[in-house]
Amino acid sequence: MKTVITILLFLLWLNLMPPLAALIFGSWGKRPLDNNQTWIDGSPIFGANKTVRGILASLIGGTLAAPLLGLHWWDGTLIAALAMTGDLVSSFCKRRFKRKSGEDVFFVDQVFEGLLPLLLLKSRLGLSTAHMLDTLLVFVVLAYLSSRFWHYILFKPTARDYPTTVRSTVRRHEWRACHVPLARWKTLLNLTSFLSNRFLFTWFFTLTGLYERGINNTLNMQIRRHHLHFANLPPAFAGFRILLLTDLHLDSLSQLTEHIVNKIKELDYDLCLIGGDIRMEIYGPTAPCLRHLRHLVPAINCPYGVLGILGNHDSIEMVPDLEEAGITMLINDSWEIKKNGDSLWIVGVDDPHYYKMANADEAYRRVPEDVFSIFLAHSPEAYEAASAHNAALYLCGHTHGGQICLPNQRPLITNSSAPRHTAAGRWQYQQMTGITSRGTGASSVPLRFNCPGEILLITLDQLPQQPD
Repeated sequence: MKTVITILLFLLWLNLMPPLAALIFGSWGKRPLDNNQTWIDGSPIFGANKTVRGILASLIGGTLAAPLLGLHWWDGTLIAALAMTGDLVSSFCKRRFKRKSGEDVFFVDQVFEGLLPLLLLKSRLGLSTAHMLDTLLVFVVLAYLSSRFWHYILFKPTARDYPTTVRSTVRRHEWRACHVPLARWKTLLNLTSFLSNRFLFTWFFTLTGLYERGINNTLNMQIRRHHLHFANLPPAFAGFRILLLTDLHLDSLSQLTEHIVNKIKELDYDLCLIGGDIRMEIYGPTAPCLRHLRHLVPAINCPYGVLGILGNHDSIEMVPDLEEAGITMLINDSWEIKKNGDSLWIVGVDDPHYYKMANADEAYRRVPEDVFSIFLAHSPEAYEAASAHNAALYLCGHTHGGQICLPNQRPLITNSSAPRHTAAGRWQYQQMTGITSRGTGASSVPLRFNCPGEILLITLDQLPQQPD
């Protein structure tokens, strides 16, 4: 019995390695093993969730854990290779039956991953056929339950009714954070906020005499302009100007809203996009930031209105107030803008960072194919999904460009699992252009160093024609 339990733990350890690597390394090394190639039936060979990173993680895990079974390290490597081979066989079979990558199929997902290594262990450890089959059945059940757990942790699937009906129950974590009766203990038990921001940063910059300078830096946001050219931009939108305001955190400083109003009142633009994080805190009442917002929105003058999305600081319960203030909210939804017979689409997703509720498939459900679309997300972390839908432009914020940076403007932290080059400014992914704003306000502590806030004015244009 002890041997059977040890084998079970060993097999579950191998099964754990790929999702654990995904959790630790995020987007790094997640290139599909099949390189996105398809089989003769037109479906993927294995699918996007089978990566070289996952295979290597399991091989390393098997090699290190082999001594627990009294085996040589090379036996552990071989057993892990057999387990991953079985996993790939399962994925190959599921793709042939048109099952989506990541979709759990009980027994099929687990049986080959357990059977192939157990056949080797049977000869190595002298297991009886009955013990081997019993171990396999128990492994199938435990591995299935484990896969359901890891699928929730890594992917957190969108609720079925969302976003057709926006309910506070959709973001349960958020509702608990924002519900006023819970605000006091939430404030005390929010160790990240209390220790890192309220305590360490505040005290450090106060004792060094830099606190007031940091506030002045925050209030001194810049106007930054980007002129972008696209081959597929509809002709009517040549010269179309977009004002991007993100990470406003309006209630962080009493003077902040007035400074933003003064900055934008002299600008000319056709459309305003608000990229989330309108309030400062992630808990407690929303009324203070809404009061500032009702002062800001009337100062935004543009013919095509104001569109916005939610950030990780914004409560789902704020949506009616945000729309009443004059912002059309895109919560995994899209909005068509028409001009002189041409159209472009703004596609907005929910927060991809903390709540992980971004759903590009849902957001694009009404968008025709082969149209020019602009993807609006709170953070750069949905860039792959946007590119898969052929978005021409990806606009986001969240990172604040680091907010408190080294003298060369290199961020200490980006607070994003996306590649570091997407943390600020313009970037490129495949055919999609991305811009990550450093944000207009400041988060956690209302201070900025070596990283001024910014208001972006983006001009769209067609590629100049090449002479014959």
